Amino acid sequence: MSLQLHVGRISQKYPSRLNFYDNPPNEDITLEDFEEFAISRLHILSEIETAQVRNISGKEFESLLRKKCDAYIPLGPNEREQAVRDEERRKDHISHYVLRLAFCRSEELRRRFIQAEVRLFRYRFLASDANERSTFISSRNFDWEGLSYEESHDSVLMENLEKLHPSNNVWYKVRWTRVPSLIEKRQVYIKNGWAYVPEKEQSSIIFQEFQSSLEEALEKTAKALPRLDEDARLFPVLEHLGQGFMSGMGVTSEYATADGLADGEEIKADMVDDLAKKHWPLCMRLLHDNLRRDRHLKHYGRLQYGLFLKVVGLSIDEAIIFWRKAFGGKITDDKFNKEYKYNIRHSYGLEGKRTNYPAYSCQRIITQNQPGPQDCHGCPYRHFSSDRLQTALLSTYSELTTNDMPEILNAVKQNAFHVACTRVFELTHGLKRGQGIDRENVTHPNQYAAKSRDILKGKAETSGSGPGIKKEEAMDTS
Repeated sequence: MSLQLHVGRISQKYPSRLNFYDNPPNEDITLEDFEEFAISRLHILSEIETAQVRNISGKEFESLLRKKCDAYIPLGPNEREQAVRDEERRKDHISHYVLRLAFCRSEELRRRFIQAEVRLFRYRFLASDANERSTFISSRNFDWEGLSYEESHDSVLMENLEKLHPSNNVWYKVRWTRVPSLIEKRQVYIKNGWAYVPEKEQSSIIFQEFQSSLEEALEKTAKALPRLDEDARLFPVLEHLGQGFMSGMGVTSEYATADGLADGEEIKADMVDDLAKKHWPLCMRLLHDNLRRDRHLKHYGRLQYGLFLKVVGLSIDEAIIFWRKAFGGKITDDKFNKEYKYNIRHSYGLEGKRTNYPAYSCQRIITQNQPGPQDCHGCPYRHFSSDRLQTALLSTYSELTTNDMPEILNAVKQNAFHVACTRVFELTHGLKRGQGIDRENVTHPNQYAAKSRDILKGKAETSGSGPGIKKEEAMDTS
């Protein structure tokens, strides 16, 4: 299936890796590329947001972002083969515009998209060489002025400029409204509505121009969006992308089949209590604890936890045993068989449409089926108050202390729920900040549980004993 987007000849369209995205694409693109390009960019923007929440900057930030860009949207220099270079820049161009469509829908989405895109542009600009930057600047009308003859001989003005930046000899003059960030930092001199900007801050003008241009473009896109909503092909894709960005996770894969234990051992109903204490993320641990305490979970709680257990590796027969024992004497066997057994079998794809339902991702848990006051499903990082979350964390994980709470709660305050959950994973598994799940953030409860089991198995193998290690491996000294 092809979609009509509105770019001229690619070789003429992309003279530089640096792009203000003034002109929308105008070419045929498949729906698959439409979504795949956008998801690639979303991975990069999500990494930028995560780094900001974790206060990662400088060389470490550049290294992280370089790896993400190389993996998802690499942009080679002009010396690269033209066909490869043009295709890379085409993907960058299209992916930006697709995300414009997805993120122009609300003020919060626009704010976060602009912030991440400005940081991406800033990284690319500073990573490019002097010739590429100079060529790019010359290709645009930034409408800045040098000092006039009269100004350069105005002793009072020059004295004030020298006090502000003693070692600077070149100044640019722009309207003060165009450099609010520099004014806030007291890096410019203001006179008669003009901001005098030192040469070393020239890039700040460019970044501000990029931001202003994008803000204006997103407002225009938002006004045109109702016409796009009528396209049944695009709306679900854009909605999915928007939800992924709002949840802070990008777009995550689903877990539909059982992963079992790391060593292939089958999970039995009577193993779940121990596994929950050692390996479950907070959302599933709280569901488990509530089930044990109340002998009951409401519908969405049973669904969220039941699908999680299915993918962990609990077979249908063991699931029926687990849930029957969990409800205990609160219900009769007859009531269990009539009201609950069918739903359990249905979630395993054995009844009704026989659909193999995937376990819920963090994105879905955060954005769908919002819990009410009496519910216990959902994401505690998203749906709990700060006090309640702190109490839950400290009472659930003995490895956590009150000293760990400010960092976790700060991530939650910034709506970076995945970062908060990842930090808890690191703290409870003896990992350094940033190690996460193979250096990625938590995006799925089953991903959390699987990695937790892998870590425990690795520790057991290192010590030469414990579950998961085979006798011949322990004896092997080769």
